[in-house]
Amino acid sequence: MAGVFDRLIGQEDVEAELTAAAIGARSGDTGSAMTHAWLFTGPPGSGRSIAAVCFAAALQCTTEGSPGCGECHACSTTMAGTHGDVRRIIPQGLSISVKEMRDIVSIAARRPSTGRWQIVVIEDADRLSEAAANALLKVVEEPPARTVVLLCAPSTDPEDMSVTLRSRCRHVPLTTPTNSAIARVLQTRDKLDVETAEWAASISGGHVGRARRLAKDEDARARRKRALGLASAAARPNQAYLAAEEMVKAAETEAAEISEALDGVEMEELRTALGAGGTGKGAAGALRGSAGVIKELEARQKSRRTRNVRDSYDRALIDLAGLYRDALARSYGSTATLNHPDMAEQIERMAKGASREALLQSIEAILLCRESLALNAKPKFAVYAMVASLGAALR
Repeated sequence: MAGVFDRLIGQEDVEAELTAAAIGARSGDTGSAMTHAWLFTGPPGSGRSIAAVCFAAALQCTTEGSPGCGECHACSTTMAGTHGDVRRIIPQGLSISVKEMRDIVSIAARRPSTGRWQIVVIEDADRLSEAAANALLKVVEEPPARTVVLLCAPSTDPEDMSVTLRSRCRHVPLTTPTNSAIARVLQTRDKLDVETAEWAASISGGHVGRARRLAKDEDARARRKRALGLASAAARPNQAYLAAEEMVKAAETEAAEISEALDGVEMEELRTALGAGGTGKGAAGALRGSAGVIKELEARQKSRRTRNVRDSYDRALIDLAGLYRDALARSYGSTATLNHPDMAEQIERMAKGASREALLQSIEAILLCRESLALNAKPKFAVYAMVASLGAALR
């Protein structure tokens, strides 16, 4: 029988630790022996959020024996996101606000209604604002007996996680899964052929979701190709800025498509909930009085659109930096695994055709572009500045 932890890839030690903790949590009715705050860390694609949700399912599991059966009502609803006592916070915007966190803290203080525990899973906890982190700290420091908080963040670095919060959590570090483990998953679960699965795994950077998108989505492959094309275009002034312009347009188009698909549905659902289309005496008045609620939703959607644009650029820039990293490694005679093994010939040409200093300067220019975008620089100007630096370094 497949359990919920089968969703974790290459994390056998983590599975054993979480299973043992879930078994221990069953030993008493008061929950006094249970750790009430957990921090799951790991690089993108390691499965830190999946691990947290799987652990939540194991804690709620009602099947006798090893918890996390994957088939009982508690497991299935937790994994589907519909369990009444499991709240999964997935930030859509640039940060998690203090208001949102206070609402969650209020819910977390309640006794569970149907499950064993009241569980809050906060994905991307590195997006907690300082005020939001302080609001969460109270429930972490003085947790109700049946409440568990599961935080997910890239690392324990102070820039990712409040030192005070970190000190009160049990830490569960996850590692990047191997390419062979990712390829097996794509073959067994996604029914991809061996060649496609191995290719997608080899260029995914250890990110299962990205491997799946590259294997199945032609647009994702085109975006990667466009980003990597900047490396050769940057050395040709007549092509460099055209390639940069295409990258900017592609990133903004991708983000707009993602946002539009969500924004319209959310707004329609909100207007319906507020009485739009109703014929009762109070329907029109209720809608007029809801301007503040609608404005709040629009603000959240604007923040999400900004986040989507930034994420789209970030994926492209990480790919590009990986290409220069491969060339720099090869210039030193390294036989380390390439980030882009399907670009081996171009990587060899870059390693031979540019100095190590130029390759390093190129990587620094890409990282500086990422930092500029994080500081809300206008994307077009940041990308153009990067392309200019790449061209100067390579020429």
